Amino acid sequence: MSTSVRIVIVDDHPLVVSRLELLLPEMTDGRATVVASTGDASAAESLVRHWVPDLVLIDLRMPPPGGIRAIAGVRLAAPRARIVAMSGDDDPALAVEALQAGAEAFLPRTGEPERLLQPLLSILDGWAVMPAELLSAVLGSARRARPAPVELDERERTLLQLIAAGATTAEIAGRLHVSERTVKRLTATLLRKLRVSSRTEAAALAGRAGILGGTGV
Repeated sequence: MSTSVRIVIVDDHPLVVSRLELLLPEMTDGRATVVASTGDASAAESLVRHWVPDLVLIDLRMPPPGGIRAIAGVRLAAPRARIVAMSGDDDPALAVEALQAGAEAFLPRTGEPERLLQPLLSILDGWAVMPAELLSAVLGSARRARPAPVELDERERTLLQLIAAGATTAEIAGRLHVSERTVKRLTATLLRKLRVSSRTEAAALAGRAGILGGTGV
């Protein structure tokens, strides 16, 4: 993880926000800091434009315009930020919708905010995090969609395999013997080629293809 991670929280639960504001810096030795928060989904886009965060936590069950619209606005305003959707709703369709809107991870909100810490730390270290049942739903959605095959070269296949395995940018850079900046560029190109908006969707696509078992995806 980088030496400083700036976090914005979009959530209308004051207890969750205040606990994360206190706990995240403590649990990460000051590396992660909540720089701003809002309980208004319509303010998310302007907030991230101002603060330029590395990671944005967004509650899906918020008053209109709601969390999905907030994700779309944040993705537009801060294309490099990692977006984490959160919800106490166990409906996988809502989480899949969040991933399609631009979220890169999903955390179920169960109980105390402290229970969010361990998965959040994994996300800060570059992992894509979601419950097993949600991953199954994403894979099922990808199977039903049946997109047209995409031809990948050897390096693109390797990159997709590493993404599907949850490798961090640094780990991918070491494996491919390139810089982290080059990995980010290659990943952005791969996502466009696969017609997906996040690493999570790319991983689901790789799973549908048997982790690149054939000549196309």
